[in-house]
Amino acid sequence: MLELAAHILDIAENSVRAGASLVEINIVEDEKENLFSIEIIDNGCGMTQEEIQKALDPFYTTKKVRRVGLGIPLLSDAAERAGGNLQLESIQGKGTRLRVTFELNHIDRQPLGDIVSTLIILIAGNSDIDFLYRHRYNDRQFELDTREIRKEIEDIPINHSEILKYIKQLIEDGLC
Repeated sequence: MLELAAHILDIAENSVRAGASLVEINIVEDEKENLFSIEIIDNGCGMTQEEIQKALDPFYTTKKVRRVGLGIPLLSDAAERAGGNLQLESIQGKGTRLRVTFELNHIDRQPLGDIVSTLIILIAGNSDIDFLYRHRYNDRQFELDTREIRKEIEDIPINHSEILKYIKQLIEDGLC
């Protein structure tokens, strides 16, 4: 995972597998504070304290197709290499919150990457899940809430190609 967008995709897919109906993705880029942060919050099944500790172990995974779970440990390592850290909090039955920080201008901070495609993949592949995406860059802020889009499109599926095209344009315009 060379870009942070790939980490976001991995964590958000974990949220979906945990039964979340809403996944919040918050990104902050603050030049004044020299801060880059990613926060992913879900209302899935949550984890026990033991499961939280295991999630930080690269040799643990709940997936049946492989024997290692490198996503969270790799993200934690990337944060530490760039002057930041990773915090993972969860309450069984309520959900999980992952927050990772980096020094914004650190030479070893991975680039964000293609966040637009990441969001489109999440929405298209999980049409029954709602996503709330907030991105703050200094004083500018963009927000995309699929719950609001669903109100506008009524009976049209959110993963319909024309709706996805609209959402893609909305995100691109909002992040300019």
